[in-house]
Amino acid sequence: MKKFGFPILVLLVVLATFVPARTQNVQVQNGTSSPHLTAANPTANAPNLTATQVQGSLASLPEADLLIYINPQRVLNEAAPKVMADADLAKMREQFAQLKSMAGIDPSRIDSLVVAVRFRKPSADLSFFSPEFLVVMRGDFNAEGLMTLAHLGMQEKLVDEKYGAKTLALMNIDEIAKEAEKMPFMKSYSQIAFVSLNGNTLAVGNVPYIKAALDAADGRDRIRQETLNSLMRDSNALISMAGSPWNSFARSFGLMGTETNPRTPRCDLHLGDFYAAVTMDATSFKLRGAMNADNPDTAKIINNLISPLMKSIPDENTNVNSFPSLLRMISLSAIENEVVLQADFPQQMIKDLIREQMKPKVKDVSDAAASPPVKTPVKKRRTTRKRRSAT
Repeated sequence: MKKFGFPILVLLVVLATFVPARTQNVQVQNGTSSPHLTAANPTANAPNLTATQVQGSLASLPEADLLIYINPQRVLNEAAPKVMADADLAKMREQFAQLKSMAGIDPSRIDSLVVAVRFRKPSADLSFFSPEFLVVMRGDFNAEGLMTLAHLGMQEKLVDEKYGAKTLALMNIDEIAKEAEKMPFMKSYSQIAFVSLNGNTLAVGNVPYIKAALDAADGRDRIRQETLNSLMRDSNALISMAGSPWNSFARSFGLMGTETNPRTPRCDLHLGDFYAAVTMDATSFKLRGAMNADNPDTAKIINNLISPLMKSIPDENTNVNSFPSLLRMISLSAIENEVVLQADFPQQMIKDLIREQMKPKVKDVSDAAASPPVKTPVKKRRTTRKRRSAT
């Protein structure tokens, strides 16, 4: 049991980070949703009590510059069977069963997972800080039990620290600490923290961001409702993401001042704020997204620049089911103040692509036969000559 503690936590974070989310039917506030995206989704504004509870849990998050909302249940129970081979699906479920027997947690019973990223202002010496991350996982598991399992697995490598009424488990990552000696901006990743936010919610991330999550849980410095409205603008998304890159740039490069010298930003634009989501129906996966361009003219300029590039993506692979082929299926259009992105990918196409990527690489026999054999160098024998005796 001891040797599995921390690897299990890492496995859960990595697993949950790369799986799409279950349908969430969240009522979007008037004036914040995109009419172009919700028009293609007639059930987007359908009220749902569970979705209301989800939005309530998101409201207790700390401020973020990038948010990804995920729920593994729908992808594991609905999407995965459509794109995975039966043998791979059975193997995955067998691994989940083993994980549940070892750690008492089933990834298919994880209700939600949120990945948050925030950028920091420069320090007093104008040093650049790398962005901080926070992963919050909620589901049918015992968060305190997982914390205990982590202590058993890591033993002396985890150090407890009190913060208010909560206890954080801190872990130093020696490899990153060594790299931080040469690259100081890596220092924030040299130590991460785990904490149980409540009975069925676990959080992991940079220590300051974990503390900010605890503050937000107590009602201080919570995420803006505007950010949540953007994230949940399409309630049927399998996975949704929203961010503010210009705000991140302004903060991290000192436009909003430093940690010791705050100032009012000279620019407060929503240019570049983006949203993206993946949904599914009976036959296809649907990609929808939008980027704020501030005004209709800028939206058309950006669209005219990017659209030809998307169509000219080269594809060295003759196989139709390739990533460049998927990218060329994406269409862009300038609608009002946004550049709107959309694409429909047939489920069979995604299934074939996944199977192609999962195939073991086979060595080409013809290439091996064409290449000349490597000759082993022959060692030269050393001969010794006898010296003639003087007569």
